[in-house]
Order: sequence, then C-alpha cells, then structure tokens
Amino acid sequence: MAGRDVRRHGSHARHSRRGISRRFTGVRAGGRSALAAFLAVLGPGLLAGLSDDDPAGIGTYAVLGAEHGCQLLWIIPVSTILLIWFHLLAVRIGAATGLGFVANLRLRWGRRVGWLAAAGLLFANFGTICAKYAGIASAADLAGIPAWLSAPAAAVLISVVVVLGSFHRVEGVLLVISSTLALYLVDGLLAGPDWGQVLRGSFIPRLPVTDDGWVVLAATLGTTLAPWGLAFIQSYAVDKKISLADLPVERLEVTAGSVLTGVIGMAIAVACAATLYPHGVHVAEAADVARSLEPMAGSWAKLLFGLGLLGASLLAAAVVPLATAYSIAEGIGVAASLDLDSHRFQTFYAIFIGLTVAAASVVVLPGLPLLHLMFSSQVVNAVLLPLHAAALLLLARDERTMGTARTGLLVTSTVLEFAEQYSAHA
Repeated sequence: MAGRDVRRHGSHARHSRRGISRRFTGVRAGGRSALAAFLAVLGPGLLAGLSDDDPAGIGTYAVLGAEHGCQLLWIIPVSTILLIWFHLLAVRIGAATGLGFVANLRLRWGRRVGWLAAAGLLFANFGTICAKYAGIASAADLAGIPAWLSAPAAAVLISVVVVLGSFHRVEGVLLVISSTLALYLVDGLLAGPDWGQVLRGSFIPRLPVTDDGWVVLAATLGTTLAPWGLAFIQSYAVDKKISLADLPVERLEVTAGSVLTGVIGMAIAVACAATLYPHGVHVAEAADVARSLEPMAGSWAKLLFGLGLLGASLLAAAVVPLATAYSIAEGIGVAASLDLDSHRFQTFYAIFIGLTVAAASVVVLPGLPLLHLMFSSQVVNAVLLPLHAAALLLLARDERTMGTARTGLLVTSTVLEFAEQYSAHA
C-alpha cells in the first residue's frame, strides 16, 4: 500500500506543473452537491466511450443497419454492457494504482512486457489514427474541401490544442467536439423508423444466417471494445487524478458515457435500417451513408450526418494518438500527462505530434498503403483485445497491484469467459 502511495504522490508532483485537476479539488474534498461531484470527474467515461463512435464505428453501425435492417440491433446493447464493464475495470485499476495500463504491466512484470505492450498498441493504433484522418478528409469532401487541405489543417489544430493547452482546456475542447455526435440522434428521428421493429430487434436476439452477419457482429464488438479505448480511459483517469474515493461518482460518469455511445450507435444503425435497407443500398464507408441518405431522408439528414462524422473524426483523431502517447511513454518510463510543461521538450508531446503528422501524411500523400495499414491495425486489434482483457483481469485480481481494492470472482469469471469466446470467434 505504501508503495502505491509513493508512486501516486511522485506522479502528481511530476505532472502538476500547470495545475492539473486542482479546479475541482475543493469539490472533492468538501462533499458538495451530487452534480458538482459528477462534474468533478466528468471526462474519462464520456471521451473514451464517444471516441468509439469514430468513422470506423460509424461505418460498422451503418453496415449493421443497411445490410441487416433491425435484425441484429441487439448486439449494440450487448456491446454497451460490455463497454461499461471493461471501462469500469480499467478506471478502478487506474484509481487504485495511480498508473496507466502499460505502466502497470511494466511495474508488475518488467520492462520487456511494458515495451512489448507499447509496441503492440503502437502498431495497432497507427492504422486506426490514419482511419480517423481519412474520416476527416471524407467529411470535408462532402463540403468540397480537398483532403490535402483538411487533413493537415486538422492535424495542426489538434496538435496546438493538445500541446499548448492545459489538461482542463484540452478536456473542455474534446467534450465540446463530442457533443456534435448528438446530431446522429436527430438523424435517427428524421429517418422515420418503425419503432416496433426497432424494439424487437434491440431486445430479441436473432442469430445471423450468413457469414457476413457474423462478421458484422464481431466488428460491432471490436469497434466498441477497442484496446486503445481501454488503455486511454485508464491513463486518462490517472492523468485526471481520479482516486478510489471518486469511484462511486465515476461509475455514473463511465456508465453515462458508455450508454450514450450505444444510443448514438443505435441511432446510426436505425437511420440506415429505415432508409437504406429497404432499397438494398450498400455502403463501403461512413461518407457513403451521408450521400445515400439525402435522396431518402432529405438534405438535412445528409448535413447532420456529415457534421457528426466530422466531429467524431476530430474527437477520435485527438484521443487515439493520446492513448498511444500515454502507452509508449509509460512503456519507456517517461512522464505522460497533458499538463507537462510545453515550453520544454517532452517525449510525450513528441510522440503525439509524430503520430499525428505521420497519419495525416498517409492520408494526403499518394501511393502510401492507407487501406493496408487500416486493415492490418484491425487484425492486430482483434488479437490484442482478449490479451488486454486478460491482462486487466490479472491486474485487477493481483493483491500486490490492487491491495484491498482488487475485484471479486464474478468479474474475474465474466472477463475470462468474454476473452475465451471472443478469441474463439474473432
């Protein structure tokens, strides 16, 4: 216990140069209203959850609705429940140890394991980051803005906000961007779905009859439970100084973020099921949905979908490089925080900028293997997810790591069962 206290104290002293999390210190210590307590921990669950509704996730939900109507909607509530469970587990480990996922691996099983985990996440995440900038370019293309302008401009904007802003300023900007995802809720309503079919499809499971259906189910789980999201929420909760005392309220924030993620995913799937499925329209990417919606649901539907795609892409283009920078910095044992002094060289910021510039370049420069990188990253993510889940479980049950905060056997058996089933069907 004493060792963990030392690690937490040392981390705080090293990362608090610009006052990280002091804004709500009085709220946490003073026992103020429930709303104030909720605002004090707001951020990790919402950002980690809503980042899953990225261009790849939007495309997956769109295919789910456009190709299968309302038949497979039940996978979205299932994946939402799993998202809540795993995010709560990751936050609990971060709150108990004061360390991110890779930092915990490094401390518990040595530097080589930490390096290996960081390398795996780097390889998996880079293709994912490229996909986010491809999403930005696709959304901008709907307005006639070329990729050579939109992708670099987004990279510069995101880098300036992250590197020059304080933790709370960055968090505020990301939360504002995430609010654009609410536009998908309006899209779902504009589509005019048969709500009876939506309810039946959401709560009465029907197994797919084709291989494509099974692939869509696996893709929906994979896009919701991305390894980078699990790594991000743990490191970000540590950066925000979420403690065990904050967990009762943080559970509400994580649950709210995950449920909102599922609701937005459901709105996208329902909109496509109501408009594209009856006409046999097939979609290859998220931008195709916006173009296809216009003749069936009106120009407003296209505009709202395009704006939502842009907001989702910008949010994920900031969060995934952050998750990767956290992981690499933790793996090599250097400071990892959004409140580091930006006037001095920081490895954490250098990693973030390097990933951002490289991903934007892949999207803009001709001849670079964008599709190959994106596909390869999804394959690596499919391999990493059960390993990540198992590692979270081992950490959560390890008394040396968690002390009295370690999880119970019910969580252990549930996570093991998920990892086994996902590995068998991935």
